[in-house]
Amino acid sequence: MDLSVSSTEGAPTVVTVDGEIDVYTAPQLRDSLDRLIDSGHPHLVIDLESVGFLDSTGLGVLVGRLKHVRVLDGSLALVCTQERILKVFTITGLDKVFRIFDSVDAALAQE
Repeated sequence: MDLSVSSTEGAPTVVTVDGEIDVYTAPQLRDSLDRLIDSGHPHLVIDLESVGFLDSTGLGVLVGRLKHVRVLDGSLALVCTQERILKVFTITGLDKVFRIFDSVDAALAQE
């Protein structure tokens, strides 16, 4: 499955991800996020509402980008209400690491 990544620049920058994040598409997500961060956008809200699947490779990309923005005094929040995706964060304990919101508006209000 393909992955689509789009962003709306601002403070923070909202990144909308659509598709599946797996071993094949995770590099595309990583590269897109790195381009944003490296071009001066260290505050990100990543909208995962249209993501149908997330594997450990995708989790690794998100954890790596979280570490990257923290070094830059940035922030990274996630938007997700899908039970199957939230379960991945819960099982791995990453729900304690990431700030996960139920809407982009809620995430933006906390930034």
